Formats: sequence, structure tokens, C-alpha cells
Amino acid sequence: MADTADLLKTPLYDLHVELGARMVEFAGYAMPVQYPAGIMAEHLHTREAAGLFDVSHMGQARVTGDEAALEKLITADLASLGAGEQKYTLLLNSEGGIMDDLMVSRPDGNGIFVVVNAATKGGDFAHMRKHFAGKAELHELSDRALLALQGPKAADVFTGLVPEAGKLVFMQAGVFTLDGVEIIASRSGYTGEDGFEISIPADKAAHIARLLLADERVKPIGLGARDSLRLEAGLCLYGHDMDEARTPVEASLIWAVAKSRRERADFPGAAKILKQIADGPAQKRVGIKPHDKSPAREGAEIVHEGEIVGVVTSGGFGPSFGAPVAMGYVRADLAKPGTPLELMVRGKARAAEVASLPFAPHRFYRG
Repeated sequence: MADTADLLKTPLYDLHVELGARMVEFAGYAMPVQYPAGIMAEHLHTREAAGLFDVSHMGQARVTGDEAALEKLITADLASLGAGEQKYTLLLNSEGGIMDDLMVSRPDGNGIFVVVNAATKGGDFAHMRKHFAGKAELHELSDRALLALQGPKAADVFTGLVPEAGKLVFMQAGVFTLDGVEIIASRSGYTGEDGFEISIPADKAAHIARLLLADERVKPIGLGARDSLRLEAGLCLYGHDMDEARTPVEASLIWAVAKSRRERADFPGAAKILKQIADGPAQKRVGIKPHDKSPAREGAEIVHEGEIVGVVTSGGFGPSFGAPVAMGYVRADLAKPGTPLELMVRGKARAAEVASLPFAPHRFYRG
């Protein structure tokens, strides 16, 4: 177990230790990378039943006041965000680079509920406050924990405890009561599976986690399996598959820029991004399928006909896929599935090809 003395701890730290988790540093927090069953077993259990993830290190906040102040910084159309709806959106810098990817929702009548990534939350919130300029207010919810219940049996488990949540479909959110505790729940997640993200008062988090884990269909899942699950699902990890040097077009996330925002060209970096849409970007994020059993890790060079054409940004073994999988950036003219590539793994060129994403089918519940 890593030395956690100087690290931040989530409200579930003691529970992780009790369950035998191996704790590591992540974004300044002591987080469970795996439990005694191991990453492979945790990954497959989530695909087959239900996994419980502690994501309390992520940033939660409310934005109230003039919503246009928030909309100017992101790619979603907040005017079209209805009651009980959630959207995936991007926080962009002035050049169209991705500062973070985040969720915005309207679970109740109290402004916009925002969830941002752990490693970027300080910068995200400072950026928002700077640009709100008194027109909107950001209220950090540091007194809340966040759990994710994911997998094909997650809905049966959760709606057994919160029947009203059964009305939610993918990317909807609401306020519910779970064993006497008021929660905010959205039907979403980071695994490609059906499931829920559950915001809970921090002092009730361990109680709710134990309640969910009391169901034999639910097992605790660490960061290791969270990463392999999201990679198989073709989902980006901020700081790896996207960052401020990449635009939504390059990251294959243009769908996250609302059509109405493109028409109005009123989002950060609009001129650059609209030009990339029209002319095409120099590079593009793609899925990559190695041909042998040697996984290519982040940073591996991608070669085509003897020329370095890109870099792997995420890579590893896909337990459900049954083979190594990766994502990375290649020259845009090489982004078509089936295009032959080579990956430099431990100094040797390994055969690979561009693959369609995702590697594991999405099973979000859309009603």
C-alpha cells in the first residue's frame, strides 16, 4: 500500500482499507487501484453484474445566476438543457483546446449541477469564477461524495432501493431518497455499461456504499478496472487522450459541441474549430488494435510506412475484448478503420491497425 499520510482522502478511505484495497496516489488523493480479487476479475464482474466505484475525488459544484456566463465557457447549449436532463460537455480555452470534460445537469430547480475531473477541478473552478464576473456564482460542494454503480445488473440493484430512479434513462438526472438520505442520481457512467452516478452527503457515503455492497451482485471496483473498462468503451481520459493541446475535432468529440453553438459560433476557439470541421484536422484520435499480445502503452510511437505518424495516448489489455487495445492520435488521412500501422513497443515495431471504437459495445439504457 502506498504511503497515504500526505494525501487527501475520500469519505470512503477507511472502507477501502477495510476491504483490502491497494491504495495509490491519484490526483492528490489516496485511491483504491484494486481489491484482492484483482483488476481482471473486477473488470469482468462489472461487465457481467454490477461494480461500485468511489469517484468522490471528482469536483462537484452548483452554478446559479446567469447561466449564459457558464455557457460561454463550454460547448453545450444550456438553453436546451431541460429539467432532469444531463449533458456531456467540454470546457475550452480561448484557442479551442480542451481544458476539461464535464457533466452538466438540471436535477432540480437549484441551478446547474456540475461534475468535473479530479486533477483539473481547482483550475476549472478558478477559471469559471474568473469569467463569471459577478453574473453567476459557483458553489463548490466539497461536503459531498460521489459513487458510480455500473453494469448490467446495476439498475436492478439501484431501483430495488430507489424505485423512482427506474424512470431515468441515459443522461437523465434527479433528486431521490435512498434509505432516508437525499441523493442526486444520474443514469450515466464511465464504463460503457448502464448504471448510475450518485452524489451523497459525505457523512452518509460509507453507509450508502455498505448498503449497495450488501447486495451480492455488487463488488467494489478500483481505478485499474475503471481504466480498462473506459478504454474498451472508447472513452477519453483527460490529460491523456485529450488536453489543452487538442481540440474537440482532433479528439473526435465534435458531437459534444452543440449544433446550435456551431451555428452561432459563440464558443471559445470557434473560428479554429469551425475551420477544422470544414478543412479537416491534421491529426485525429482513433482506436488501435495491436495484432499480437503485446499491449502498447501511453507514449508509444505510431508508425506508418516507416514514418512516425502519431502517438498512443491510452493502451493496455482489454479483458472483455480478449486482446490488447489502445487509442491514440494519427495523421487524419490514416484514421480510416483497417489502416495498417506499427506500434513501437520496447524498441520493436509491432503490427497493428486502426480500429472502430468502441471495443466493447455501449449498453446505455435509452428506454
